[in-house]
Amino acid sequence: MALLWLVLGPLKKQNNQRERNPIKGKRILTMNEQPTFLRLKEALPENIVLAQVAFSAFMTAKGYATRNLFNRKIADFVVLDQHFNIVAVVELDDSSHQGNEAKDENRDALIAEAGYEVIRYKRTPDIQQIKADFSRLANQ
Repeated sequence: MALLWLVLGPLKKQNNQRERNPIKGKRILTMNEQPTFLRLKEALPENIVLAQVAFSAFMTAKGYATRNLFNRKIADFVVLDQHFNIVAVVELDDSSHQGNEAKDENRDALIAEAGYEVIRYKRTPDIQQIKADFSRLANQ
């Protein structure tokens, strides 16, 4: 009997792993991202602010190996002008980014290679800071 369990036990476990887990909803923005989104919209009323945008929505490349570099990455916010051109990608570096500075630098390099600016905030910026940062971009 023990021998039968040793043979059939792992088979049953494999079948359970194939079972589909329930799908659950989740918030689009974290509690830290929500005030930043609202502040961006308030500071930049002439712009379109998008949240949680897949990198693959604003960059592409030939070849799977290159696309795989950004395929599953998500930008916190993408700010567009009235013609739907990207003005900047905005990242909120809350406490979850501590110790991940190298990953953030790699993400920034991918975004820059695609031709876009990245603005990073450690916490929700005030309206004046956002206006100053986007004014600086407009004057470049």
